[in-house]
Amino acid sequence: MDRATLAAYDKEAAAFAQDWHDQPTPRDLQEVVGQFFIKGGATADIGCGSGREVAWLNASGFPAEGFDASEGLLAEARTRYPALRFRQAELPALSGIAANSFDNVLCETVIMHLDPALIAPSVRRMFELVKPGGIFYLSWRVTIGDDARDAHGRLYAAFDTALVRTELAAAELLLDAEVVSASSGRIIHRIVARKRA
Repeated sequence: MDRATLAAYDKEAAAFAQDWHDQPTPRDLQEVVGQFFIKGGATADIGCGSGREVAWLNASGFPAEGFDASEGLLAEARTRYPALRFRQAELPALSGIAANSFDNVLCETVIMHLDPALIAPSVRRMFELVKPGGIFYLSWRVTIGDDARDAHGRLYAAFDTALVRTELAAAELLLDAEVVSASSGRIIHRIVARKRA
C-alpha cells in the first residue's frame, strides 16, 4: 500500500468512514454481486474500509469478513459492526490468508491506491485466494494521464487495464466494463472473473 495513502486513511479514518456511509447505497455494486457471487459462499472484502460492504454482504447471504491495511479504518469497522470479522492485511502480501479459501473475493476501488509496480502482484495474490469455480470482483477508479494525489495525499495510480487482464488471463471474464459509480459518481472500471475449476 502507498504509505501516504495509508497514513491519510489512518489519520482521518472517522471522517472517511462517515463520508462513505453518507454516500448513496451502491446499488450497482450490489446488483453485480447479486448476479455473479456464489450465494452462501465464504466471501472476502479486500480493502473493506469501514465495513459498509461487509455488513451488506453478510445481510444478503454472502458470509463475509473484511480485510484492510488501515488500522484506523478497521477500528471504525469494528465499532460500527462489532459482530462481524475484520482483520489487518496489506496488499500485495495479504499475509495470513490461505490460497483457495474463498468462494467470492471482492475488492472495490482499492488497487488505484497502490504503486503501479504492485498492481499486478496484488491482482495475482487476490485471485489466488479464490477457490476453483469461485468469483473475483475487482474495481478501481480510473485516472487518465499521470498518477495523481488528492487533497488528502491519497495516490490515484494511472495504469492500463491490460495489466489486470494479463493477470486474469487464465480466468473466465464475466464482466469487463467502465462505468460511473452510483455511490461516488466517479468513473470506475469493473471486472468479474471466474476461476476455472
